[in-house]
Amino acid sequence: MRLTCEIAVAQAVGALSRRSGRGGGTTLPGKVLLRLDDGAVTRLAARLPEGVAIVSATNGKTTTSALAARILGEGRLLCHNASGANLLSGVASTLLDSRGSDMALLEVDEAALPEVLRRIEPRALVLGNLFRDQLDRYGELESLATAWRAAVRVLPASTRLVVNADDPVLGNLAAGRAGSVTYGVDDPAQARPSLQHAADSKYCVSCGAPYDYAAAYVGHLGDYRCPSCGNTRPPLQVAARSVRLDGLEGACFDLVTPAGTCPVRLPLPGLYNVYNALAAAALCHALDTPLAALVAGLESALPAWGRFERIAVGDGKTVTLLLVKNPAGANEAVRTLLSGAEPPKLALVALNDQTADGRDVSWIWDVDYEPLLAVADRLVASGDRAAELALRFRYGGMAEDAVEVVPALEEALDRALALTPAGGELVVLPTYTAMLALRRILAARGHVRNFWDAA
Repeated sequence: MRLTCEIAVAQAVGALSRRSGRGGGTTLPGKVLLRLDDGAVTRLAARLPEGVAIVSATNGKTTTSALAARILGEGRLLCHNASGANLLSGVASTLLDSRGSDMALLEVDEAALPEVLRRIEPRALVLGNLFRDQLDRYGELESLATAWRAAVRVLPASTRLVVNADDPVLGNLAAGRAGSVTYGVDDPAQARPSLQHAADSKYCVSCGAPYDYAAAYVGHLGDYRCPSCGNTRPPLQVAARSVRLDGLEGACFDLVTPAGTCPVRLPLPGLYNVYNALAAAALCHALDTPLAALVAGLESALPAWGRFERIAVGDGKTVTLLLVKNPAGANEAVRTLLSGAEPPKLALVALNDQTADGRDVSWIWDVDYEPLLAVADRLVASGDRAAELALRFRYGGMAEDAVEVVPALEEALDRALALTPAGGELVVLPTYTAMLALRRILAARGHVRNFWDAA
C-alpha cells in the first residue's frame, strides 16, 4: 500500500511537470520517489517477472539499448528508458511505469552504474566500453574502471555478465565467471594501421606494460596482448566477421554466435554501430533469444535519436545528426563519413561546454579531424565554444575563409542549410546539449517530433 501511494505521488508530479512544459518529466518523478522511499527502486525491479537487463558504456549505450529493445520487445511488454534518462533518478522514473511489464531494459550512465547495481540485481549486465569522457565529472578513466570492477565482484552468481572483450579495461572481467558472454570484432581488414594517439587504455591492467595490438579497431578496442605477462583478449563468443562499411547507409557483417552464424545488414553506419549491434546481440543471446530473432531485430533497427538520425527539412534537404562527445566517438564519426562514396563537402560542427557535455573541451585537440578537413570545402563552427572549434580547424589546415564561426545554433543551422544544395544532405556533428538544442529547433519547425513530447 505504501509503495502504491508513493508511485501515485511521483507519477502525479511527473504529469504536472510535463503539462507545465518545463521538462523534467523523465527524471523528476524518480527524484520524488527516491526522496519518499530510498528502497522503492529495489522493490519495483523485483516485481518484474523476467527481471532487469542493464546496459552501460561510455559510447553507444543508447544505441545498444535501442537495438536490444527492438529484439527483446518482440512478444513481451518491455519497460525501457528510451529517453536516455540514465542516472538513478531516470532509472527510478522508468521503473515507476513498469507495472504490467514483463522485463525492464535500462540504459545506465557509467558513473551511476555502481549505485544502480547496489539497488538492483540484474538478470543480465552489459559492459560495453570505457573511454575518456567528461574528465571534470568522471575523473580519469581508471577511477571508473576501478568502480566497475568492484561492482562486478559482488554481482550475484545469477547475473549474466556480457563484456566487450575488445576493451582491455574490461576483457578480463569475464574470466572465471560462469555464464559470461564475450563479444568483439574479428576482422583484421577493418583494423586501423596503428593505435591512434588518442587511444585511452594502452597499458596492461595486470602489469602495466604496453599492449601489443594485432588489430586496433575503435580507439583502444581491438585484439590486444601484453608481451610481458601474457594478458590477452579472451576468446570471442559473439563476433562480427567479414565487415563491410557503406558510409552513412549502414554496415554488413557476419554475426557469429554459439547458436550459429548469420549475415546481418545493419541499417546503422560505422564500425562502432557494429560494436553496438554485437553488444545487443550478445545481451539477447545471454537471455536465450533465438538467432533468427537477433538478426531480424538488428536488420529492422532505427537510429536512436540524435545518433545518425536523418531528418527531412524540405526542398529535398536532409539534416543528419551524428552525436560526438569524446575523441573516440568523434574519430569514428569522421571515419564513417569518409567511408562513403561521397564524403561531405560541408559540415556543421557544434561544441557546447555545458554540464552534460563536460566543461573541459580540450578533447577536441585529440580528435583526428584532419581527414575530414582535407575533403571539406566549408565548415560552420557553432555552439558555446565555436571560436575554439574554428581555431582547431585552422590548426588542422583549413583555410581561414573556409571556416565560418556562427555561435548561435539556430543561425548556424540556417547558414549551413543555405549552403546545402537542394536535395542535399547537411551533416551535423554536435555535442550532447547542442544536439538537444538543434532537435528542439527542428521540432519547433515541424520537421521532427520533439522526443521529450513523444516520451
